[in-house]
Amino acid sequence: MATVPTVAPERAPAPDTVPTQADMSAAIARRHRELAALGDSAPATAVDFAPYRSSLLRHPTKNPRLADPEAVELHSPAFGEHDVAGVEADLTAHHTGEPQGERMTVTGTLMDGRGRPLRSQLVEVWQANASGRYVHQRDRHAAPLDPHFTGAGRIITDDQGRYSFTTIKPGAYPWRNHANAWRPAHIHFSVFGRAFLQRLVTQMYFPGDPMFPLDPIYNSIHRQADRDRLVAAYDHDANVPEFSIAYRFDIVVDGPDATWFERDGEPA
Repeated sequence: MATVPTVAPERAPAPDTVPTQADMSAAIARRHRELAALGDSAPATAVDFAPYRSSLLRHPTKNPRLADPEAVELHSPAFGEHDVAGVEADLTAHHTGEPQGERMTVTGTLMDGRGRPLRSQLVEVWQANASGRYVHQRDRHAAPLDPHFTGAGRIITDDQGRYSFTTIKPGAYPWRNHANAWRPAHIHFSVFGRAFLQRLVTQMYFPGDPMFPLDPIYNSIHRQADRDRLVAAYDHDANVPEFSIAYRFDIVVDGPDATWFERDGEPA
């Protein structure tokens, strides 16, 4: 069996123990039925989701502890709205040439559970390039790096809580969760709020991706309505004519309609 390139740090299992996609799909369906049977007592996301194999070893196992925010801030990097340059929101402009791939604009509004916009919040993104490759030493995927695309950017939300990034559409990539496992195309989002203890991390997916039913990470959220909140909407009116197509991804940080965020200790 040929070695499968991957971005995940886990050691690949022996070929005779590698679950198939059919095994994973059956496990996903079985776990969804178990969670659905719990009704309102079921967690929004299962941090020990067996089909997402490394979550069994990497999810938090101890009760959360309150941290002293002042002590944390003394040992954390600092940022302010004047420290973020406008060009950082254009991921296609960080090098001397044009990156390869489908240029797109990702816009949205950051808001609280009552629909109120959150201004002056730091929003960061990171992603693979159009070939599905990250600029990272552990990414050994046999896809080309793009010398004109690093895949990271940031912005401060405006007075209406809005943000806008110019980037390229990332490609899907393989990982070693199971045989022939591929991650759907996605962009990672980080929202910092007013302090580093308030950091929230999530992923934005693209509409109509055929890999949705097959991906254990996406399916660790068992309610379809919650998964839908992670899928951006194509926004034709926001397209930049003859330059880029647009997607809208609004982020709600709390309340019943909150965007799903990764728990502390989960892989980003």
